Amino acid sequence: MAKITLENLAHSYLPNPSSEDDYALKELNHDWADGEAYALLGSSGCGKSTLLNLISGLLHPSQGRILFDDKDVTAAPTTQRNIAQVFQFPVVYDTMTVHDNLAFPLRNRSADAAYVRDRVQQIAEMIGMEDMLNRKARGLTADAKQKISLGRGMVREDVNALLFDEPLTVIDPHMKWELRTQLKSLHHEFGHTMIYVTHDQTEALTFADKVVVMYDGRVVQIGTPQQLFEQPEHTFVGYFIGSPGMNVLDAQVDGDTAVLAGTQIPLGKGFGALSGKVELGVRPEFTSLSTGDEGLPVTIKRVEDVGRHKIVRADFNGTEINVLAPEGADISPDMNRVVFDPTGINIYSNSWRVAPKVA
Repeated sequence: MAKITLENLAHSYLPNPSSEDDYALKELNHDWADGEAYALLGSSGCGKSTLLNLISGLLHPSQGRILFDDKDVTAAPTTQRNIAQVFQFPVVYDTMTVHDNLAFPLRNRSADAAYVRDRVQQIAEMIGMEDMLNRKARGLTADAKQKISLGRGMVREDVNALLFDEPLTVIDPHMKWELRTQLKSLHHEFGHTMIYVTHDQTEALTFADKVVVMYDGRVVQIGTPQQLFEQPEHTFVGYFIGSPGMNVLDAQVDGDTAVLAGTQIPLGKGFGALSGKVELGVRPEFTSLSTGDEGLPVTIKRVEDVGRHKIVRADFNGTEINVLAPEGADISPDMNRVVFDPTGINIYSNSWRVAPKVA
């Protein structure tokens, strides 16, 4: 295991980048704590895999340094970084048995035969392939081959870090849940530093101690699932985390009041003078429908019953607002106002969260 330090790290695929827009990964400074599980979360093209491949040594950064336990490994090849990496699509040796595929990283390091046998059996049980150890990998399904790749990545106990690049893409949904659970169990048991790339918020939030949310080549927030939900530091985090995501509305803010298209909304806390594009963000969980005079005037467009609750899609001046209502709630046509719980309101300036003024 290792603490991974990124110092002024940035990368461009262009030979002579001249502006920030030329960088696939914009400048990043961060310490990845020894033994923690991280998820890199974001949409396709945001820089997740670029960052992972810089850490593993498959890419050399355009600028900055990478340190493992304060040792500079920026120029070190992958083989000298003592990491295990599992890729999006399975990489197996078709002519080998499942057993020999799993044993390969251990035998390659001259591990004791008895240890290899026991460790392979342990990993095979973890990935549900203990009955297939003597089968050749050729002819196995894509999800079976990916389980072999996962197992081969996890078989070594002495690695500095385990890196996963969207490893469950080809795995069936039920097995995804089981393998995520096993990865979490492995992390708790052995304390490996783990970094897991995904565009699936469920995978990220159920796997990681800390989620690293990326947008347009930039890390916009690092935090626990609770922090990402309650205080999204960027409007993208609010939009990307949650189902449905955070409502984001143009606003004018004056002290402890926001004005949205002429309607005043109490914020419950004060803010200073704000510049740029100002927006109010509130998650559907902190909204409710009303028939009174308070709140935003809306028109209900449709109601979706998803079992645990209802999602109400309402229109406010051409902008959709999502409201979560209890499963048994009676949604009537005269409910033409949406009220916000002030404890769930966040204010943003140029997409970044503004901290309220301390009284």
